[in-house]
Amino acid sequence: MKKFALILLTLVLAVPTFAQGRFGKDSAECTKYLSYYQELVKQNNLTDAAPFWRKAFTLCPPTASQNMFINGQKILRYEISKNTKDPVRYRELVDTLLLLNDLRAQYYPKNAVKSLDNKAIDVMNYLGSNYEDQYNMLGDILSQIKGAATPGVYVTMMKSAVEMYRNQKIDAEQVMNDYTTLSGYLDERIDVSNDPAIRGTKQDVESLFIESGVASCDNLVALYTPRFEASPNDEALLANMVKMLSKSECMNTELFLKAIVALNEINPTASSVYGLYRLYSSRDENTKAAEALERAISLLNPDDVATKAEYTFELATYYFKKCGKAASAVAKAKEAAELDESYKGKAYLLIGTIWGGQKCGGDEVSSRANFWVAVDYLQRAAAADPAVADDANSLAAQYRRYFPKTEDAFFLDITDGSGYTVSCGGMTERTTVRTIK
Repeated sequence: MKKFALILLTLVLAVPTFAQGRFGKDSAECTKYLSYYQELVKQNNLTDAAPFWRKAFTLCPPTASQNMFINGQKILRYEISKNTKDPVRYRELVDTLLLLNDLRAQYYPKNAVKSLDNKAIDVMNYLGSNYEDQYNMLGDILSQIKGAATPGVYVTMMKSAVEMYRNQKIDAEQVMNDYTTLSGYLDERIDVSNDPAIRGTKQDVESLFIESGVASCDNLVALYTPRFEASPNDEALLANMVKMLSKSECMNTELFLKAIVALNEINPTASSVYGLYRLYSSRDENTKAAEALERAISLLNPDDVATKAEYTFELATYYFKKCGKAASAVAKAKEAAELDESYKGKAYLLIGTIWGGQKCGGDEVSSRANFWVAVDYLQRAAAADPAVADDANSLAAQYRRYFPKTEDAFFLDITDGSGYTVSCGGMTERTTVRTIK
């Protein structure tokens, strides 16, 4: 088989000498053997087709027929399956198969991407136990076809990079560079198609990288510190630093602070400003954190409603829990519910909790009227989302115990079922009077 692979290579070098037409100088013999093996392939008789195909390949120029490559690959894959117990011959057949993919890509450039993708799949299928060959070959293929490969190719490439690192064939920096490159290919493809399968592939690649142990804070800081010091205004470098440090939970490092502040000075994006919010939040710089999250929301793509709803609800929760801004929290919770109905249950539960926690002044009715509003929203939360229904109903039951007493309302000329406007904590809501005896 090595001899046949050499014959294939010789044919590649000899192609310019074929000046006698499509089927070469011995066209009769070429077409004869093409016909012989093609008929046998149609019958799925690959064993008998193999010698005729090899003869055709030695007689015919590569440009005689693209099917000569396609059928040849089919024959070789069949032969590989029959020679799994002979490692030498197995590898010879695999090498020949991979060469056929290269030749098809070279002589039929319109199908080059497909041919190289097929080669990547063959590498995965037949060199699965050889992580080093997989790493080198898949890296070369992906450098040519980038985001056009079958999704599994990117996952396998990441797996082989991790194996190379564990066996001390490459260092941590190279693994991080490989991850960055793969993520870039997948991001470009997502930008074009937004294919859920590709998003899943990116998550798989990301998980492999994180689980590898390469992306420790110490490794990332050691890698990026000299790069940052050398190029503090390199936007691509800063964006990658922020991304990698964020995913590895290294936001408390001084390097992350420097990188994200520098990036936001150059070109603020929703993701970079969100990272700044996370940083300020981790440092309990609550005012700065809330301002950053507000800005991140304003920078989102208008069509990205899902992320806007997510960020807006997060801001509502942050205003309530960290900043003590009840009115701002309620406003943002309502906005999140309007943006995405799936947030209604959580948003109304939050609003109900906020109203129930207010300390309102005034008489016996006005000081307790906030509990009417709280229960209103908690009932809406339970109806909107079964996942929060138990919590909402339990909290509503507690708040009902604080409703004004019937006699107190009577003396203030307020009756059950009448409308009532509650103003408290900078918020105003219209509700219905309910009393307890």
